[in-house]
Amino acid sequence: MKFSQNGFYIESYSKCPNCGRLMYENDAADREGQVTFEGETYCSARCVDWKVDRDIRHGLRSA
Repeated sequence: MKFSQNGFYIESYSKCPNCGRLMYENDAADREGQVTFEGETYCSARCVDWKVDRDIRHGLRSA
C-alpha cells in the first residue's frame, strides 16, 4: 500500500487486468508506462502483447 504525502489516506490505485500489478494514480513512473487497450488500462505494452497472444492461442481472437 502507498500512503498519501500527509499519511492520512491511501492513494487510489487500479490493478493491471493481465498481471495484477498495482498502478498508483499519483505516481509519475506508473503513469508513464501505462497503456489503454480496448477500454482497459494495462501497466505496460508487454502486458497488452501478452494478453493478445494468449487470446490468439485460446482462439478468442484471430491473428
